[in-house]
Amino acid sequence: MASPTDMSDLPDDAASTPAPGQGRGDPSWIAPALTTAEKTRVVGKTSVFFGPPLAILAEGQKNTMEISGKLNRTAERYLEILRHHGLELTEPERLCLAHICHIGFMSPLEIRELPLEVELTRFECAGLDKAALAAKLESASFADLVAVVETLGF
Repeated sequence: MASPTDMSDLPDDAASTPAPGQGRGDPSWIAPALTTAEKTRVVGKTSVFFGPPLAILAEGQKNTMEISGKLNRTAERYLEILRHHGLELTEPERLCLAHICHIGFMSPLEIRELPLEVELTRFECAGLDKAALAAKLESASFADLVAVVETLGF
């Protein structure tokens, strides 16, 4: 039995109260959907692991408000880049790229090498022109490639 101070099964959002037996960790628990207005609300403090990219981004800054501001500005700009970049892809092209990206995490180098990966993949499907897709990817900007990978969920 959990002690009164054990809060491991409580939701992160104090406004959402799961039904008994349906707390986080329970496979049947579903996080409440947020409206657009709720997505922009102040969500409070969150522990974030600062891996090398975030450590470099926040290098030299000690004030948590400055670091928070830098992270939020960077995320806002990144979301704008995603909104304005990407490529028009056919369904066979999307399937091919999803097959390639299905390795999981895509590093910047792996994203840059997508044209080569398309040429090398054994993936085939009706309507796929690998040479045309590789050429499309080769002429795309890095921001376009990142947006494609993001829209595929990788």
